[in-house]
Amino acid sequence: MYTCSEERMEDMIKTFSKYGDAGHGGVTRYSLSEAAIQARQEFQKRMEAIGAEVKTDDMACMYATIKGSEPDLPGIVMASHCDSVKNGGNYDGILGVMGGMEALTTIVKENIPHKHNLTAMIWTNEEGSLYPPSMMASGVICNPYLPEDIACNFRQEDMLKSTSILDGVSTFGEALDASGYKGDKANRINPDDYKAMFELHIEQGPILEAANNDIGVVTCVLGMICYRIRTHGQADHAGTTPMKYRHDALYAAAKVLQYLHDEFDKLDPELVYTTGEIVLHPDVHTVIPDFVDFSLDARHEDPEVIKQVVSIIENMPKEVVGCTVDYEPAWTRDTVYYDKELVGYVQEAADELGYSNQKINSGAGHDAQFCAYMIPTTMVFVPSKDGHSHCEEEYTSVKQCTQGASVLMNAVLKCDAN
Repeated sequence: MYTCSEERMEDMIKTFSKYGDAGHGGVTRYSLSEAAIQARQEFQKRMEAIGAEVKTDDMACMYATIKGSEPDLPGIVMASHCDSVKNGGNYDGILGVMGGMEALTTIVKENIPHKHNLTAMIWTNEEGSLYPPSMMASGVICNPYLPEDIACNFRQEDMLKSTSILDGVSTFGEALDASGYKGDKANRINPDDYKAMFELHIEQGPILEAANNDIGVVTCVLGMICYRIRTHGQADHAGTTPMKYRHDALYAAAKVLQYLHDEFDKLDPELVYTTGEIVLHPDVHTVIPDFVDFSLDARHEDPEVIKQVVSIIENMPKEVVGCTVDYEPAWTRDTVYYDKELVGYVQEAADELGYSNQKINSGAGHDAQFCAYMIPTTMVFVPSKDGHSHCEEEYTSVKQCTQGASVLMNAVLKCDAN
């Protein structure tokens, strides 16, 4: 078994954290922004320094490849993303890129034999923070293999028209053309030229830390549903309308949300659900709300549990405190299971390295989720301190990051040998 270098990992973490430094310990590194281009330049510089060949595809995904002893065999990819959310942390996404870089560097410097070409890859615009949606490039590249209800949301022509959340005018396509990283479509990851993909990532939750485990052996990405739930009331003056005459849509929404929570809590305790967005009209402090639209996101591995969630939504009261209630499904996602053979390699690597580990699922979406429809894919998780992610408090120790890279590398080498 081989291990990666903590010293090199620490240097990379410190270096990449400068690109998009938000001044509070984290980064804002929107895809194809100046900060993201700096990160890409650093990736290219370091990879070319170990003799890797660097290419880009038409979605600006980057591929740094070291040749194997049998270069005509399909390659093995280690991939993640270098973009972040606004005021995000220094580990989400970029750790998977650094892990791939460190794995290749270790293999080159220690002259570790391998048959297949091995590639460290950057997916473009995973977060979708500046140009929605998230997982954009993987959605485009894997589009022919995705279920149609997902694929239709990632047509390349539509993605190129995605407008900036900052100005509402500039497009992803324009940023792509100006980036200097738009390459050839023929360079895309694909099932003919690649054997497998691995993605190293922070857990983004508290489970590994709570269990005092070093490694998460990821088995799947949870299935989910997202609904819009609406309550309709009557707008009236806040000061002159007695309480018994009101049709307050916000009060009704609160009642509906409480009802849903109570019913969901009767289901499997592994179910997670969230209301993260609320739209209120007219949103004036002197007016009783006449309309509320809120999101409901629920996630679970078992499709039967998701069906129970849907049943609860569809059978909730249609009138609450004098307001009508309706709903609309926004989108759904089936559970995506990772390749069992690759999951086995990750498990073996963690065990043989002596790292404590457990099977775990991913509640968050990742590029690996879409790639799994196209080629054999899996993930490796390392702990997130206090479960924090998508915030500047996000933290994983250098030791933990290096352990993740070591598991990644050894799992890849096991894949290479078979």
